[in-house]
Amino acid sequence: MGLESLISECKKGNQKAQEQLYRLLSPKLFALCIKYSKNYTEAQDNLHDGFLLIFDKIHKFEGKGSFEGWAKKVVLNNILQKYRGQVVFEIISEKHQTPAEIEIDTEEVDLVFLTKVIQELPDRYRLVFNLYVLDNYSHKEIAQMLQISEGTSKSNLSRARAILKEKIEAKNSFNRIEAQ
Repeated sequence: MGLESLISECKKGNQKAQEQLYRLLSPKLFALCIKYSKNYTEAQDNLHDGFLLIFDKIHKFEGKGSFEGWAKKVVLNNILQKYRGQVVFEIISEKHQTPAEIEIDTEEVDLVFLTKVIQELPDRYRLVFNLYVLDNYSHKEIAQMLQISEGTSKSNLSRARAILKEKIEAKNSFNRIEAQ
């Protein structure tokens, strides 16, 4: 069954079509969830909640643009909505620090470690870092999505980069010491 047929059947409430759509999109949507979640379990919960929302709102998809893009937006907005109600963002002045530059030697830092340290960031930093660095949103867009000021977005990104830089440098130092 093609994607358009699956979507049509899902709009009718066909559970087999929903299962097929889940199997088709869950790997990509889980990757999105893992970026914006504190850990694997929270990512699984976010994926589950996201699919419930997708199936609930699927009738709103009008076939404009890609369905995958629409589904990603539904899931991301659902995750961000969970954080909007929490006080996780620092209120700062509009003046922000110059972002810390991070040079990553990909041979020294593996993807598992990098994912782990990003997930360990405080929520306010992780969300802004992922939206800005990994998903290429502007500070203006992030401010609107998270209902914060652009200055707060810039400051949180700067702090996230500084924390990541510290952790990466610490790991690299530890690796050099072990190699001696």
